[in-house]
Amino acid sequence: MEKKVQIKVMDNGSLKVTGDVELVDMDGNQFPVKPVFSLCRCGRSQKMPFCDASHKGVFDSCVRAEKVLDE
Repeated sequence: MEKKVQIKVMDNGSLKVTGDVELVDMDGNQFPVKPVFSLCRCGRSQKMPFCDASHKGVFDSCVRAEKVLDE
């Protein structure tokens, strides 16, 4: 069974991507990626679409998924 890719929404930071995934631009060109990398959420990175930590101290976002209770 193939392991799922995980995208973790980091508090006040990036989207951390873990797993075997292709990242492509609108023209279909592939970005070089590693098994773990972070995507920018704040729009300040000089290495878009990747996070370069430019968000530190200037970007606030703590997103949580809705908790679902077991029935």
